[in-house]
Amino acid sequence: MVMNVALQKRWRLFVNVWQGMDWLLLLLPVALVIFGALVINSTQQNIEPGIYGWNHIILGVIGLLIALWLSRSRYEHLVTWHWIIYGVINVLLVVVLFIGTVGSGAQSWLGLFGFYVQPSEFAKLGIIITQAAMLSQRDASTLWGVGRALAVTILPWFLVFIQPDLGTSLVFGAITLGMLYWANCNLGWLLLLLSPLVSAILFHLTLPIWLVWSGLMGVVAWYTLPWRWFSTVLATAVNLICGKVGDIFWELLHDYQKDRLILFLDPDKDPLGAGYHLIQSRIAIGAGKLWGQGLGQGSQTQLNFIPEQHTDFIFSAVGEEWGFVGAMAVVLVYWVICLRLVIIAQNAKDDFGSLLTMGVLSMILFQVMINVGMTIGLAPITGIPLPWLSYGRSALLTNFIALGLVESVANFRYRLKFTD
Repeated sequence: MVMNVALQKRWRLFVNVWQGMDWLLLLLPVALVIFGALVINSTQQNIEPGIYGWNHIILGVIGLLIALWLSRSRYEHLVTWHWIIYGVINVLLVVVLFIGTVGSGAQSWLGLFGFYVQPSEFAKLGIIITQAAMLSQRDASTLWGVGRALAVTILPWFLVFIQPDLGTSLVFGAITLGMLYWANCNLGWLLLLLSPLVSAILFHLTLPIWLVWSGLMGVVAWYTLPWRWFSTVLATAVNLICGKVGDIFWELLHDYQKDRLILFLDPDKDPLGAGYHLIQSRIAIGAGKLWGQGLGQGSQTQLNFIPEQHTDFIFSAVGEEWGFVGAMAVVLVYWVICLRLVIIAQNAKDDFGSLLTMGVLSMILFQVMINVGMTIGLAPITGIPLPWLSYGRSALLTNFIALGLVESVANFRYRLKFTD
């Protein structure tokens, strides 16, 4: 009888520990890892059969264990550690510039005990944690709050940009905008933050629209910022100047990166060069038709017409071998994951947890949109992997750590009534 009571107490304690977990959110990425291992193995079976697929599974298991451990740890403790985390990621980003290993045109990897890690991947989490801590203390409804959030992003963004890793630097921007929006930032301010990039693009496309855009940003500044005359002149001038300043940043990019950014609009201009990736990707996805050609049966995939098809272009292999149905099933899984993240952000017990979740959502959503978009010709090729599906050790572990932090937010939503 005494033993039964003890067992019941242990069972209730076990249930209480995992009571708030979002199991659907946890299981869907696991399913993506398993499916990703199948697709990765299919793309590599004529090169190194089995190795990449099993590595993906092993890293996935390690990532899942980390996520489960984090889900039982109180995420609130990160508030007191956020400056240390921020300092560590910046130190690593500086170190990689001096002793990092070059891969895919960027000096982004550090060799540790025979393994290569990409500090810029983990820097995404550092930015999310730091901004969540700062915006939970002072939200983005004031210019001071927005300025603080932007200030902590500039240094790591610049260090990643000069590697040069354009894809990851864009993810930093998406994370920042998503978290500012969730922290009550004025929509006009978000538009003004994006406006210099838009001006730089329009300057090279059409001068009349660039001038109209610059004037429109002055109007937005007039209605959303204090010191109306000064803000209007400043916003207009910044957009006019950024048209030319964009040339400076453009020259910092390598030639292959420039080609990736512009040739997605018309890849047939260089079918054997920079446009080759996209042309072959679209052929593969189109060849899959409705139900696909079958696992291991795709001609584009098996004959290795698509470069980097187990990493950045894995969605092309999914489209060819699993067809429209398989590709849409993958997109649906990501949609459900993002929906669960929104629900957790809405129901978090504090602003820090809500912002932490929204930062993870911004990271995942942007990466999915750009990766899928670039394989079908709707976005430039930027080297952004597909979360949990693409092969990549650092990216996979980063996504599972992010998942664990979000699960901690979900798990401790109602824990105050049980433990405090």
